[in-house]
Amino acid sequence: MINRAIIIVLDSFGVGELPDANIYGDEGSNTLKGIYSNTKLNIPNLKKLGLYNIENIGIEEKEENVIGAYGKAIEKSKGKNSPVGHWEIAGFVTEKPFTTYPNAFSEKLIQRFIKETGIKGILCNKKGSGTDFLKEYGEEHIKTGYPIIYTSADSVFQIAAHEDIIPVKELYKICMIAREILNEPEYNVGTVIARPFVGTNASDFTRTYNRKDFEFEDFGRTMLDILKENSRDVVSIGKISDLFSMRGITKSIHTSGNTDGIQKIIEEIKTNSNGLIFANLVDFDMLYGHRNNIEGYAKALEEFDEAIPKIIDNLKNDDLLIITADHGCDPSTPSTDHSREYIPILVYGKKIKQNVNIGIRDTYADISATILDLFNLEHLKYGTSFKNEIL
Repeated sequence: MINRAIIIVLDSFGVGELPDANIYGDEGSNTLKGIYSNTKLNIPNLKKLGLYNIENIGIEEKEENVIGAYGKAIEKSKGKNSPVGHWEIAGFVTEKPFTTYPNAFSEKLIQRFIKETGIKGILCNKKGSGTDFLKEYGEEHIKTGYPIIYTSADSVFQIAAHEDIIPVKELYKICMIAREILNEPEYNVGTVIARPFVGTNASDFTRTYNRKDFEFEDFGRTMLDILKENSRDVVSIGKISDLFSMRGITKSIHTSGNTDGIQKIIEEIKTNSNGLIFANLVDFDMLYGHRNNIEGYAKALEEFDEAIPKIIDNLKNDDLLIITADHGCDPSTPSTDHSREYIPILVYGKKIKQNVNIGIRDTYADISATILDLFNLEHLKYGTSFKNEIL
């Protein structure tokens, strides 16, 4: 019997382009292979869990004695960002895509945003890299007090502000007003992101971990709802609580990057929680994928890999560990945006069969279907359980 599941999402760690990647401009993307081919990647514990044995990921190196189950999954949702990826892992598929803004936001929307927030003006309003926009507009922001507004290839409305110019709590309030506006069908924006930063000039502006995501809340029923309704613990670590707007969550733990997140995952595994620990390690995406930092991404993977034995050692006999991702963000391609990729599914537990290939799953939602099946709870619309393959 499995009494608790631990899902660790390595944010953006895709394992190869999906069949429809061309629709998203992501042909050739393979986050894992891009890193493996350009660095001396040393991740022996992920290898033991079967990462390199996943079908058709473009890596010849294999593990003979895999200690768990392994496979990959197709994204069924429309989109390639964190909210739809995590929602699908939890059992909800986004069938209608959010609106993207390749030419940035309309003057009508910007003027409404200015009026309803009470700010005097905005800077930027472009599509592109947030770190580039900090260098371009950060000093002007400090002089004027105007927030920096921008978007990306995803459906996002990002608001950057220096913590000394617009305090974090005030920035959150501005984001909440924007969220209300952007919920309207006319705009249909998936995520509003508060992007606080610090520093004195363009050469040292740095984003802080006070980032907060304000998601579109009208998503369907998920595994988290079912677990909470059945008096199970649902512990979120990292930005999971933002992605689900706290719905279905019984305890939320904030993190300041991967190192802190890994430690908090281990601490929570040591408790007697009963249900789900759902963790996101954001640095893979935020610090390395979006910045095309291949070496940084590799070192972050190696840091996580080094922690795997400690994570495993603290698992209880009736725990299930799943290591996965939510989309890709291949740092070896010219793009700095998310990429439409398969996600890995690595499964381990003291009651789980070893060296089992669960193949290519039709949806990320097979993860939630399996967990609900293991707990003998209500099955959602999406996903097929692989319980019988791993037990």
